[in-house]
Amino acid sequence: RACLSIYLLITASSRHYVDRLFDLDPQKVLQGVIDMKNAVIGNNKQKANLIVLGAVPRLLYLLQQETSSTELRTECAVVLGSLAMGTENNVKSLLDCHIIPALLQGLLSPDLKFIEACLRCLRTIFISPVTPEDLLYTDATVISHLMALLSRSRYTQEYICQIFSHCCKGPDHQTILFNHGAVQNIAHLLVSTSYKVRMQALKCFSVLAFENPQVSMTLVNVSVDGELLPQIFVKMLQRDKPIEMQLTSAKCLTSMCRAGAIRTDDSCIVLKTLPCLVRMCSKERLLEERVEGAETLAYLIETDVELQRIASITDHLIVMLADYFKYPSSVSAITDIKRLDHDLKHAHELRQAAFKLYASLGANDEDIRKKIIETENMMDRIVNGLSESSIKVRLAAVRCLHSLSRSVQQLRTSFQDHAVWKPLMKVLQNAPNEMLVVASSTLCNLLLEFSPSKEPILESGAIELLCSLTQSENLALRVNGIWALMNMAFQAEQKIKSDILRGLSTEQLFQLLSDSDVNVLMKTLGLLRNLLSTRPVSRAGNRLSDLCSKHLARQGFCVCVCVWGGETMKPPLCIYSYTVFTTKRSLQKIF
Repeated sequence: RACLSIYLLITASSRHYVDRLFDLDPQKVLQGVIDMKNAVIGNNKQKANLIVLGAVPRLLYLLQQETSSTELRTECAVVLGSLAMGTENNVKSLLDCHIIPALLQGLLSPDLKFIEACLRCLRTIFISPVTPEDLLYTDATVISHLMALLSRSRYTQEYICQIFSHCCKGPDHQTILFNHGAVQNIAHLLVSTSYKVRMQALKCFSVLAFENPQVSMTLVNVSVDGELLPQIFVKMLQRDKPIEMQLTSAKCLTSMCRAGAIRTDDSCIVLKTLPCLVRMCSKERLLEERVEGAETLAYLIETDVELQRIASITDHLIVMLADYFKYPSSVSAITDIKRLDHDLKHAHELRQAAFKLYASLGANDEDIRKKIIETENMMDRIVNGLSESSIKVRLAAVRCLHSLSRSVQQLRTSFQDHAVWKPLMKVLQNAPNEMLVVASSTLCNLLLEFSPSKEPILESGAIELLCSLTQSENLALRVNGIWALMNMAFQAEQKIKSDILRGLSTEQLFQLLSDSDVNVLMKTLGLLRNLLSTRPVSRAGNRLSDLCSKHLARQGFCVCVCVWGGETMKPPLCIYSYTVFTTKRSLQKIF
């Protein structure tokens, strides 16, 4: 009863604020809005009560009325912005009341203070994870108007850039912003006297350039006050700049490099960007910074052997990354529940980032792979990572395992010692396609003839799984499925070959031979060659005519050699080869 009384008192107090919004005296309404603004500051309970009691529709009505004074409309926008800074449910309620169209309409006002209040509120709403980014792009005139407002004040610059950076989530959004002159309109803000403006402009470019060659190629040639943008970004990498600025400018240069706008051997990459990102991985940095630094560095070096080698010997990076798995050091020592939640969350992110960076580092160089595997408890960490509750950590661990599985030596030693095939086979069960692609690629390597893991994988029922992958609509999965079967069949016993033939029907083989992708054709012919062959015949393929590609022709000819030499095959395989290859249809598939 006491709790009910308190609740009624609180509700009555909140009701009083809402009732004042309906007063006939404009001055009393204005004062009521100002009092409401003061009441909700830092008070999520009060915000929720006011939303439930219907304050939002009335505030939006007052904001849109031309008869309302500019001061009243501005205060309404401020209160709405404060309500949006509460919980995600608050933002959902505001969206349900169609707040975004009302605020966008407010941007047409000539009054700068009101415009800034509307932009501030829009910024708060758009940075919320519950707000669909596409709401910014429903009206084609909105982006043009926002670009025009960039010149009004440093606040409009800060808020608009922040809105753009949060609402640019893919190539379609990048194209819209680029076509509306985002590069030209935002570039000069990088030299603004306001740090917040510079920072938001920098964040804009980091999302605009990500995986976008068109934007990256444009940025590399833009100059501000006689200085090219890459040079400005490099200045922002300097150690005396705030960490946030260093990281974001490194992301800009990384995206431009990956897009081909900056060479991988350019000094701004080798001597500035890469060392900066390695610094971000050190223990001295905050957890969030270490995660972002490692993931950006992984992306930078992912496809370049020389950058991988340079990174591997910079500031003991490989050993430094091992610390990512030791966090938090002692859960029992953390008594603050919020701190514990924060640390545990970042512990997952740290492991994910470390696995990603190890995968990039070991993508090509055998010596680097050896150093990674020799790092303290590395194989145990990968095995544990494959069983993590977080799907992102599992995916990163599989990527790391795939990178290291390219090593013949490690396949024969560390991979066998730690039986990595067991957790890998578990990962392959009911995994999403993205993980299946990487895991099946790893399995292809584990099924090579010299891999000790090949036999236990066969005994675990891999044939049925791989045959099912060959029927996938996903091209990469089809290629990996048939590739793994090809490796499995190489110089295999008759029983294994027979099991593969039973798993793959004749009709499925014809479908694979009819596939439009040359990789599927190559691997299918390779599988047939390995199924039918008891001796190496690949050199005979050189005599085939040039009616098709050299590699494809060689594989097809090798299959035919195996069929024509059927007397050396065991009866079941010989019968199968006769069934499949004595028809016009099959020969047409090969040739």
